[in-house]
Amino acid sequence: MNRAQDLALAIPLALVACPLVVAAALWVKTSSPGPAFFAQQRVGRNEKPFNCLKLRTMYVGTKSLPTHEVGKEAVTSAGKVLRGLKIDELPQLWNVLKGEMSLVGPRPCLPTQKELIERRRKRGVYALRPGITGLAQVEGIDMSDPEKLAARDADYLTGRTFWMDLRIIVKTVFRPDRA
Repeated sequence: MNRAQDLALAIPLALVACPLVVAAALWVKTSSPGPAFFAQQRVGRNEKPFNCLKLRTMYVGTKSLPTHEVGKEAVTSAGKVLRGLKIDELPQLWNVLKGEMSLVGPRPCLPTQKELIERRRKRGVYALRPGITGLAQVEGIDMSDPEKLAARDADYLTGRTFWMDLRIIVKTVFRPDRA
């Protein structure tokens, strides 16, 4: 999506999501010790680092690793539900409003994911803002396969349209187990 489209959708989405985020934050805060929100440095557009916001779904003290490398025991009971419904990603609407992310694009990775960064760099993927959701995610491709993920992100880069973005958003909302 272009910046104007992101803002046109993100502003009303943020207003609608605000009560849900507040309720989820209260649940996180009361279900395990620590803050309700979590900011983690990620790699953004043009490889510029930014702080990606999320609701905290893991116990305080969990190592900062890609999700596929963290054991399931690190996820809180509230976190399991929030992740399953993708509610933990809603604070990233703030990142969209700030211009650090887009609603749709490649999911931002950690600066330590060197292989994925290099593969995305070679394919020009960092020309895009990272997204709250993306083509690879709705297709069930996660960061555990850097080559496959970078290739699909590149497919998105070259084939993206407004209508493709809308389809990805719909698939994310109505098939949260695949995004």
